[in-house]
Amino acid sequence: MSSTSKSQAIFRQAQQLFPGGVNSPVRAFRAVGGTPRVIARGQGPYLIDVDGNRYLDYVLSWGPLLLGHAHPKVVEALNQALARGTSFGAPCPQEVELAQAIQRRMPHLEMMRFVNSGTEATMSALRLARAVTGRPKIIKFEGCYHGHADMLLVRAGSGVATLGLPDSPGVTRGAAQDTLVARYNDLGSVQRLLEDHRDQVAAVIVEPVAGNMGVVPPQPDFLPGLRELTRQHGTLLIFDEVMTGFRVHPGGAQALYRVQPDLTTLGKVIGGGLPVGAYGGPREIMEQMAPTGPVYQAGTLSGNPLAMTAGLATLRAMEAENAWAQAERRAAQLETGLRDVLLQAGVAAHVQRVGTMLGLFFTPQPPRDWEGVQRADRERYALFFHSLLAQGIYLAPSPFEALFLSSAHSEADVERTLAAARTALAA
Repeated sequence: MSSTSKSQAIFRQAQQLFPGGVNSPVRAFRAVGGTPRVIARGQGPYLIDVDGNRYLDYVLSWGPLLLGHAHPKVVEALNQALARGTSFGAPCPQEVELAQAIQRRMPHLEMMRFVNSGTEATMSALRLARAVTGRPKIIKFEGCYHGHADMLLVRAGSGVATLGLPDSPGVTRGAAQDTLVARYNDLGSVQRLLEDHRDQVAAVIVEPVAGNMGVVPPQPDFLPGLRELTRQHGTLLIFDEVMTGFRVHPGGAQALYRVQPDLTTLGKVIGGGLPVGAYGGPREIMEQMAPTGPVYQAGTLSGNPLAMTAGLATLRAMEAENAWAQAERRAAQLETGLRDVLLQAGVAAHVQRVGTMLGLFFTPQPPRDWEGVQRADRERYALFFHSLLAQGIYLAPSPFEALFLSSAHSEADVERTLAAARTALAA
């Protein structure tokens, strides 16, 4: 690994312009220490920083790049779209084509609405759920992150946990008072809340695979149990598939676990690396949105032709190249290899995988919920992270984030990663 002087110089400038020198908190390396790498470009499975260092990338822009960086078909489609204009503030053909492509993979989404981020998608879905049910309260889970809307920054995972913030200042008691918090993988905690607040809970929102506290899979009875409980109480079930949609299965977590929610939120992969989000569900619910119904939500750049083009090109290339299956094979190879490396090194750690997502936890027991995740040895993760970074392997700069594989990662790339892990654990 050569010098990082240019990254350091640019980051010093950034610290004078942005809080913490970044425009999204987890990028600041606060959980692992050191100076963030400033990235100049991406190519296939690699990131290249401003100093010319190449890193095998397991962050992939936090999930959307299932094809890897700068996939030729996505780049070509975007170049053509750019020549036609960047934004119209009016309907475009690409939004219809992308919606149809999503609907083929998730037939439950009879209607949907595109937005510009996962945060917009979840807050809009919850507003819709409250309007449809006429109820004020929602249930979320400890450690599950659904964006930075005020009502959702209650015991959230991901960046909030990385920075050690219990909740966020600026969120008023009034904004959070209708948010109830249950324990992930604990149906009893949900049942108690529904019974204690009978006829008051509009929706239960859940990451069907928790990806914002590492990767924590649902126990076999958890999602079916949520479906049954919400039906019994007249409460809507919302799957936040912003991360899991087309990552854990070509049809999302709802296809993998065969549990159909009332509403689904999406992001990441459906934008192919550009800002995007979506929420959708049955026609009779979605038609409550303006202009056909009274529930208001709008966005100037929603459904813009660039994000729609990148998402459509990504989904088409995934299908044409059998990309999900290839990425899943590489993820399985990394999972098995890491387990062997950890076992041989005598290190108490666990690897958890669903589809093309992995979580690495330096814990004595495999975590099933937020409490288990918090037992992870953060200092050990930071040492492991920096050892791999020095060897040209880029992991998430936080023990509370998922690792992602792409179809661009090769068998040799994974073997190189395992060799770097051996070196890190032997130090």
